[in-house]
Amino acid sequence: MLLGVDTGGTFTDFVCFDGAQIRIHKVLSTPGAPEQAILQGVRELGLEGRPFYLVHGSTVATNAVLEGKGVRTVYVTNYGLGDVLTLGRQARRELYNLQPQAPVPPVPAELCLETGGRVGADGSTVEALDEAECDELVARIRALAPEAVAINLLFSYLDDRYERLIEQRLPDHLFTARSSEILPEQGEYERGIATWLNAWVGPRVQGYVQRLQDAVAPSPVHVMQSSGLTMRADKAARRAVNLLLSGPAGGLMGAQRIGAELGRSRLLSFDMGGTSTDVALIDGQLNLTSEGHIGPYPVAVPMVDMHTIGAGGGSIACVDEGGMLAVGPQSAGADPGPACYGRGGTLATVTDANLVLGRLRPAAFLGGGMQLDLHAASEALGRLAGEMQLTPEQAAFGVVEVANQHMAQALRVISVQKGIDPAGFTLTAFGGAGGLHVCALAEALGIRRALVPVHAGVLSALGMLAAPRGRQLSHTVPGLIEQHSDAQLINRLHALAAQGRAELIEEGVEAAAITTSFSLDVRYRGQSYTLNIPYRSVRQALAEFHEAHQQRFGHRLRAPVELVNLRVSLSARHSEFALRTGWQPPAGKPFERAQLAGCERLVDVWQRHDLEFDTPCAGPAVIIDAVATTYVASGWQALRHATGCLLLERL
Repeated sequence: MLLGVDTGGTFTDFVCFDGAQIRIHKVLSTPGAPEQAILQGVRELGLEGRPFYLVHGSTVATNAVLEGKGVRTVYVTNYGLGDVLTLGRQARRELYNLQPQAPVPPVPAELCLETGGRVGADGSTVEALDEAECDELVARIRALAPEAVAINLLFSYLDDRYERLIEQRLPDHLFTARSSEILPEQGEYERGIATWLNAWVGPRVQGYVQRLQDAVAPSPVHVMQSSGLTMRADKAARRAVNLLLSGPAGGLMGAQRIGAELGRSRLLSFDMGGTSTDVALIDGQLNLTSEGHIGPYPVAVPMVDMHTIGAGGGSIACVDEGGMLAVGPQSAGADPGPACYGRGGTLATVTDANLVLGRLRPAAFLGGGMQLDLHAASEALGRLAGEMQLTPEQAAFGVVEVANQHMAQALRVISVQKGIDPAGFTLTAFGGAGGLHVCALAEALGIRRALVPVHAGVLSALGMLAAPRGRQLSHTVPGLIEQHSDAQLINRLHALAAQGRAELIEEGVEAAAITTSFSLDVRYRGQSYTLNIPYRSVRQALAEFHEAHQQRFGHRLRAPVELVNLRVSLSARHSEFALRTGWQPPAGKPFERAQLAGCERLVDVWQRHDLEFDTPCAGPAVIIDAVATTYVASGWQALRHATGCLLLERL
């Protein structure tokens, strides 16, 4: 029994596969204690007391970082480097502000401790750390009474014995993170931030994971990493920084899995939930980056290359100080939620606007499992419309249009702004609200084909089941690439792979099931930005780097090429499940006919399972299912594929 769970800001989604069929479920999230919503879903699915294999996408680490709710953490570094995290890269957020407000330092000065144990750029010892000095450092840490300690010594990726010495001397009750384990790469600031983030939110994640494991025991629990690979929960609890895009990564794995089944490998994904929208580009495989950000902090661990904005179904609409309509980033969340949820919300949201426009059906939300309050939504839009001297319908159109523009710009960031023409991709919309906006966004980007996957409203949870177990490992090996022989690189790569294989085998993965791939981060000498190139040989990597640089930046140089990082990816699939639903006799008639704002005639409202396979459904039309609603705009048609997915095409 496989159970995929994605905890979102508004809903917690469930996908259960029993070996024969898929069942889906949703419950409202419980942000204060996310495990409560999970246990509620387990009970409602009838799984309580039964064994199952749980794969979970957690937002605990993300929320702790964004809300600044980490634990008291001491940061340990070498003498003279205590202010590195405060100085950062000295990049100004407001370039033309002559009196910028100084950002709050990540770590207060009194919690930054300096010590010996300094290693040089060649791996030699510059300043030793003896036992007496180490004991003194530990005493200072005890006096500060932290919950966690982050250790980041200079060039620890070349020699980590001093980091290990400090870690060994610390009391067992302290959560510790050392840079040589979290991110053994060059870049003192980025390595330090990753290590500090891991320590800062690690106890929060560890406590949550432990409560969840205890609640579902003896069922095993795995957690989705930001890279799209899963990790056993007890291991993940020690690597909190690797979970910061846990939920969104599941959505991309689900989109990739469905795209592969439909023969569509080039996808522009668009995940619109209740609180935010995540967009990404999939060209055969997930794109990973080591230059991601969470809030103000760089996160250099591998994560899916994704752009996130504060625009979702629960995004609040208001009139700003200049009299302009604004949508988001504030969200009504799960409690009280949009006005139409009937839970006390009074502010107009994108969901309320879609309901007023008729694109959401009050009695058919979540497959009829939740009744929407049209009157409350109309009142909320009415108050907003009054401020703009418009009708509620006009205000609703405005709210949807502003939200669409925000999301279209996000899609341009990960396509057009990187020199990629989105017209050659299929816009893939999922999340609870994605299908309501898919046609408008496709038109804005010049895309003629779109896809709304089966179970689109819980695709991130479905992706948890599609995701393989695995690891992404890296290590800095500086120097000109031509100075390294293939034999040297292969030995280093295999040593790194052996570490990951041992961890996976210890988790119960069969050695024969593990696949391994190698890559290199390389750059021209003098550059700070690297490109990741698959490794087969030094000669081939050089040729592919020049070509990739030409494609990305429009030119190539004759400068020497530097090797920066070795990277190893290990993965092992643990389950397969069928998406094809098989033939079902369609009802042959719409669920209802409804009046939609802006449409001159009544519009057909279909249950997705009532549509005949491969029979066009011309827009305007509304297609509903148990977890999402799709609005097929005028000038578009939808086909139901044998998998249950909706294939949309502009006429």
